[in-house]
Amino acid sequence: MAKKKPQHKAIANRRARYDYQLDDSLVAGLVLSGREVRALRLGHGQLTGAYVTPKNGELWLINATISGSHGNPITDTEQTQARKVLLKQREINALTEARQQGRTIIPLEILTGGRFIKLRIAMGKGRKTYDKRQAIKQREADRSARRAIQTTR
Repeated sequence: MAKKKPQHKAIANRRARYDYQLDDSLVAGLVLSGREVRALRLGHGQLTGAYVTPKNGELWLINATISGSHGNPITDTEQTQARKVLLKQREINALTEARQQGRTIIPLEILTGGRFIKLRIAMGKGRKTYDKRQAIKQREADRSARRAIQTTR
């Protein structure tokens, strides 16, 4: 019998690319309890409004919601508690320096495929309202150009 390949699921923060201008990303580990791991594998998590902040030389994921299922209840205080992000010290130092320069550390997605639960984070700078409008106009122009190319074929 052939081995089943693990399904690569991800819990994404869809607003991140709209609200922030993002640079390259890093994949980091997370410190989680067993109930939180089971809930994330079932897809019971949200990154909306979440961010990563340095405290005492460590990185912490703040405001991420992990809600349990019916047989696996997680209390309200545990759902949004701070969770430690695991990275190498030089990566933590680089992110902390960038944060002091006015950039934000944004969680992009939680990767649940494979043995460990990982968190993809990126440095970003907040977009202004006019930047968001300009991004929407550019996206619409690209779509209309693609449609025009497809209709001529």
